[in-house]
Amino acid sequence: MYGAILGDMIGAPYEFDRGDKTKDFILFNPRKWIRYTDDSVMTLAIAKAIMLVGTDADERTMKAAFVDCMQDFGGRYAQGEYGGSFAGWLKSSNPQPYGSYGNGSAMRVSAVGWMFDTLERTREVARWSAEVTHNHPEGIKGAESVASAIFMARNRCTKDKIKEYIISEFGYDLSRSCDEIRPTYHHVESCQETVPEAITAFLEGEDFEDVIRTAVSLGGDCDTLTCIAGSIAEAFYGVPDSMKAEAVKRLDKEFLDILERFDRDFRLIPLIYVEPIEYFPKEIRDAYFNEEEQ
Repeated sequence: MYGAILGDMIGAPYEFDRGDKTKDFILFNPRKWIRYTDDSVMTLAIAKAIMLVGTDADERTMKAAFVDCMQDFGGRYAQGEYGGSFAGWLKSSNPQPYGSYGNGSAMRVSAVGWMFDTLERTREVARWSAEVTHNHPEGIKGAESVASAIFMARNRCTKDKIKEYIISEFGYDLSRSCDEIRPTYHHVESCQETVPEAITAFLEGEDFEDVIRTAVSLGGDCDTLTCIAGSIAEAFYGVPDSMKAEAVKRLDKEFLDILERFDRDFRLIPLIYVEPIEYFPKEIRDAYFNEEEQ
């Protein structure tokens, strides 16, 4: 989850198109506000919920935990940073999904991409994590696609295979380059206009830091966009210790405790070197793995 949190922290000062749309900037500029936002808070809430009920929990139990943890954390952290509908949901005594296709469902899902050992289960729990609020098809698609990309990246799939899967399963247009996106891209908070751009930044980046810089350079809602891109980049590249240390400096103890337990007990090691065939449905194996890789 450090990738998502760092993306949030580093992108936040440039949200609302406050940057220069360049990759050449100071990552942790002492003159800028570099701290977590609601993106990190909700990411950690989803992780805590799964830790509380366990990875084998059923839909009703899992969704109840998502609601409880998001309302708990939302009431204590990053107050004043939540969108109007979600802010109302956080305070509701009977919170119900409200048909959102906002990018919040995609930015908070990163733990799901790590905590399950099949792609089918990953997508199922990602869907549940979205449906408690963002039950619009685009909101669900955003969460499932990001969790799927993380699952595939941590299992050593190539970028080409990740791209092929996202296009075929979710229908996102990943044909534009970041250079083509950047000039006209602006602040927008929908999954359908954030997730493809974040995935494209990941696909073009050459290492973890370069993915972060590329995502920020696109502008727009770039704390969330970079949170998403960073979450996938971590699974593919890992996170430099120096950057992880900067995140630790800025996180509350409660969050650090979640991250410590996540790394110790729930973050599954890459599976591709251990009977990889069994972890992917047959149609995915046939389409995205050749015999040599299997």
